[in-house]
Amino acid sequence: MSEPNPQRERVIEAAFQLFAERGYDGTTVEDIAARAGVGRTTFFRLFRTKESVVFPAHEHLLAAIEARLATATPNTGKVALTEASGLVLNHYLGEGERARQRYGLTRQVEALRERERASIHQYERLFKRFIHQWWGGDLTSLLRAELTANAVVTAHNHVLRAWLRGSIGAEEALPWFREVIAELDSMLVWYGEHGDVAGGGQQIGRTAGESPGPADAAGGDAGGGTRGVPASQPDPAVIVIRDAARLEELLPRIQRMLS
Repeated sequence: MSEPNPQRERVIEAAFQLFAERGYDGTTVEDIAARAGVGRTTFFRLFRTKESVVFPAHEHLLAAIEARLATATPNTGKVALTEASGLVLNHYLGEGERARQRYGLTRQVEALRERERASIHQYERLFKRFIHQWWGGDLTSLLRAELTANAVVTAHNHVLRAWLRGSIGAEEALPWFREVIAELDSMLVWYGEHGDVAGGGQQIGRTAGESPGPADAAGGDAGGGTRGVPASQPDPAVIVIRDAARLEELLPRIQRMLS
């Protein structure tokens, strides 16, 4: 990411102070500019809208994610996915109370909630584009790439919101995120059917060189078939959860269904 702009940071700080004092709707661009000691023209040079000041790092985060994913190959894509989404989680953890204040604003203001949804979809599209490339770029892998991107973003948001609500500490967030990614990987078999494309069917949540699980050691699925082609079991199911709010409740049920 680029170096912080002191003037830009001053405007952001002024905006969040005023949002806390007066509320989002009770704060104008002129109020923010006056508190920050800049002119209205300077505000709009730094931010396109009042909404933009609530999400000041979004474009920078998208660029950082794209740069990380661009370094990956089909064999290292799953590591890149985890690390790229971890960049966003680290950023919010580093913001501390400002991130929690933003979370409160997006719960209260519909326009900000819509802006947040649009941002999430941008992350999903970026992940999908790279996953699709890694998996061959054909029509047969397009849907799986979209579902995988959605699942990674949902897992990220699930952990982030747990921290924002105070359910977990900052030091727990990243380790738990990696655990959630590994759990989703084992449940959804994201890479299990892409051995010919993704360099051996390496699953998200397992780094190169780690020992295979029981099914891999046996040379196939736990059900006895060839890897990715079970002998007598149905195809793996891919489940997309658009709202992470009920993920904690749904995961045990999904596990029971798949067991």
